[in-house]
Amino acid sequence: MSHQGLVTLPPSRLDVAISQLCVRAATPARERSLRVMTWLADEKILLGVVGLFWLNARLRPHGEDVRREADRMLLGIAIAGVVPHIFKHFVNRKRPDRTLVHGPRHGIPRSGDAWDSFPSGHALHLGAMAGPLARLAPGPVKPLVWIGLLGLASTRIMLLAHYASDVAAGLIIGAGLGKAVRKLAE
Repeated sequence: MSHQGLVTLPPSRLDVAISQLCVRAATPARERSLRVMTWLADEKILLGVVGLFWLNARLRPHGEDVRREADRMLLGIAIAGVVPHIFKHFVNRKRPDRTLVHGPRHGIPRSGDAWDSFPSGHALHLGAMAGPLARLAPGPVKPLVWIGLLGLASTRIMLLAHYASDVAAGLIIGAGLGKAVRKLAE
């Protein structure tokens, strides 16, 4: 597939080094497990789960804070469905599974379009829902929300679907989107 964006973004040396470690660590069993985990952060899955959460918050007795955060989470996830596609239209970056994997793939899947690496849509979605999720989490669990979402987003790096900077950018853009939604929905 050809790339037609305005900017071609090469990976950094750190991106390549991290991805090469992932290539060396790849085994079919490990990659199968990671594919199951990364599926949890898929756009359609997250939209469905957040939609069900929103319905529950609206149809069952909950506090106003739960309803408000459910609204923010649903709006954030819906907008997050569009944002990565806009970036990928303007920014070309070839996925690491196309640039670093030659010969036996050791279970490494081919991910999406070859030139759609930046930013990670999975990470962007997770970043967009992190704020509402953290605000709803009980006190001692709050710090674990970002750690858990970061771990889930990092599966995209280990599957060689994205470079580490693609995932970091996705989380940052998503978190910024979440903050904007919060301001908008006050």
